[in-house]
Amino acid sequence: MTILHREDDATIATLTMDAPERLNALSDEMLAALQTTLDDIKSDPEVRAVILRGTGKGFCAGHDLKQMQAGRQAADGGAAYFKDLFDRCATMMQTIQAMPQPVIAQVHGIATAAGCQLVATCDLAIAADETRFGVNGVNIGLFCSTPMVALTRNIGRKAAFEMLTTGRFINTREAQELGLINRAVAADDLDKEARELAQTIASKLPVAVKIGKEAFYAQAQMSTADAYAYAGNVMVDNMLDAATDEGINAFLEKRTPNWD
Repeated sequence: MTILHREDDATIATLTMDAPERLNALSDEMLAALQTTLDDIKSDPEVRAVILRGTGKGFCAGHDLKQMQAGRQAADGGAAYFKDLFDRCATMMQTIQAMPQPVIAQVHGIATAAGCQLVATCDLAIAADETRFGVNGVNIGLFCSTPMVALTRNIGRKAAFEMLTTGRFINTREAQELGLINRAVAADDLDKEARELAQTIASKLPVAVKIGKEAFYAQAQMSTADAYAYAGNVMVDNMLDAATDEGINAFLEKRTPNWD
């Protein structure tokens, strides 16, 4: 059974997690499927934007707890398995932000624990009204330490710490106010809104978006002075690109740029 479907339409790739009976949990199989597919897409010049969504009642419920409990049966109590699991998950999450194409999370139902981490990791997120978000592992005695990494890079520290230590869920209104998602829309409009956002991004000059996405995450880790120095060099490289020259000339001449 295929648990991850890829559908390409023009310059947009849509990835659909399809394990609804497990709320699209990030099982070993789902992590492997996501990693392989993302690796394929990042080197595909035809793809300019990616939509990530799930089937069934929710976007993603985080790690597969039944699978994790089975890992405890190893002689070491699961230590090696758990370390490998979280390393593989971290690699997949970092792949999303390292790939040149922006990735849009199309979220519905619930996004919990590592599922909330996945939303926070994606470059953009649009959610259906009534979606709930949580890093609720603390409710079962497992602090969401790895989801915390992505969450604290999306929202304020106090809000993140409250979510992590209380396990409470937030709704789409609060998620938008905190910066976890870009916006919430009616459930019936979710597909259309995500698609329109992807189309807008896909219409831009790919090299500019690629350069910009890489710079966006790199400068965020730097001091202000270092960030300006780095970003200035990035803009020089961008300006020297022939396609950028064409884009600026087209704007000045009030015509559509010829980027084909």
